[in-house]
Amino acid sequence: MLLTSIDPFVQEFERQFDRAVRQAGLSGRGDGAGMPMDGIRRADDVVLRFDLPGIDPGSIEVTVDRGVLTVSARREEEFGEDERVFVRERTMGAFTRRVYLSEHLDADAIEAAYNNGVLAVRIPVLEQAKPRKIAVQAADQKAIRT
Repeated sequence: MLLTSIDPFVQEFERQFDRAVRQAGLSGRGDGAGMPMDGIRRADDVVLRFDLPGIDPGSIEVTVDRGVLTVSARREEEFGEDERVFVRERTMGAFTRRVYLSEHLDADAIEAAYNNGVLAVRIPVLEQAKPRKIAVQAADQKAIRT
């Protein structure tokens, strides 16, 4: 990466264009390019992990409404008056990510925790959606009509 500027107008245009592309989610990384997510399915729950480095935990908001989980966060600029930015690659501002939840998840029991720049959201699987073993009756017991 070259740290010297050649044409300030072109450099500023490219920076604004890259920022707009990232915010619109058109960067080729899919939805939520500013908030990458991993989803893990376990026996009793689903865990979603969102990368939110450098985010003040007080700015994170997790809501659920009609089966849609929304995660919002904000990263503010932290430059002093006597500082001049010559490279800016970190995205600032508000980030939002929406995830549509399955009807098999318990939206009333969602938990969230933020640690080391990662927001983990745990969503329990409803009891009726969990795998269960079905007892097989022997031939000499009650037969099932087909």
